[in-house]
Amino acid sequence: MATDNNKAGKTRKYRFSLIDAATHERLWTYSFSRTGIVIAGISAVVLLVTGIFCLVAFTPMRTFIPGYPDAHSKRQAVQNVLRIDSLETRILQWELYTENLRKVVAGEPPIRLDSLILQRQAAVERGGDPAFLAGRDSLLRAEVAGEEQFGVSGTPRTLPIEAVSFFTPLKGVVSQGFDRALHPYIDITAPANSVVMAVLDGAVVFSGWDDAAGYTVAVQHAGDILSIYKHNQKLLHGIGDRVKAGTPIALVGNSGSLTTGDHLHFELWYKGEAVDPAQYINF
Repeated sequence: MATDNNKAGKTRKYRFSLIDAATHERLWTYSFSRTGIVIAGISAVVLLVTGIFCLVAFTPMRTFIPGYPDAHSKRQAVQNVLRIDSLETRILQWELYTENLRKVVAGEPPIRLDSLILQRQAAVERGGDPAFLAGRDSLLRAEVAGEEQFGVSGTPRTLPIEAVSFFTPLKGVVSQGFDRALHPYIDITAPANSVVMAVLDGAVVFSGWDDAAGYTVAVQHAGDILSIYKHNQKLLHGIGDRVKAGTPIALVGNSGSLTTGDHLHFELWYKGEAVDPAQYINF
């Protein structure tokens, strides 16, 4: 009985041999057990799965997987987004034009079109060249100055803030609005390095670093109007520089201690008091 138990508990081994049929010489022999076969099978499966994963993950073969976007699809998606944005802008322009035409035919006063719409159309058609926008604005202002040179008053005419046509400093999303007591300014969220533009002609009265506000620029305008731009990534003008409305003065950033993301902190002051920029500017 003991001999039978020893035989039953003994591990069975198998042998795989290659033998020459003519000489019966053993050419190659490999011994293995059932455990070895299982381990070899699992190792082969793991190696096969790893090889397939590497082939799909690190070679262009992954583009053959149904539903996986290739480079052409991604590029086409970006182009479609740009076309949609351009189309929305043109639709808005046509809606404003149609409404103005209806009012003129009905004898009503037309809507004051914000100058940003005309400037953005020119920017889209000419690649957003700031020099072109500044040149167009300068020509318009020169024409107005020429028409007013024969005015009765010899002093420059000062308009109330309600009659001033502002440029939008930054096209983005107003993340926090104006509150005279708690938040006397607005925050405009936009991608980093977006161009910040002057809202009116003026002179730079401050351009530098503040620990809380980061890179800050302030521009003094005619009519006791002051605009302030904070948390910038880079300033494009120094103190004393003259700037034109719609020209770049800074780049959007996240500088300073009182900020949690890329945005523009924009303040508008009139006769020493903070006013709500959203009442005079379309963002």
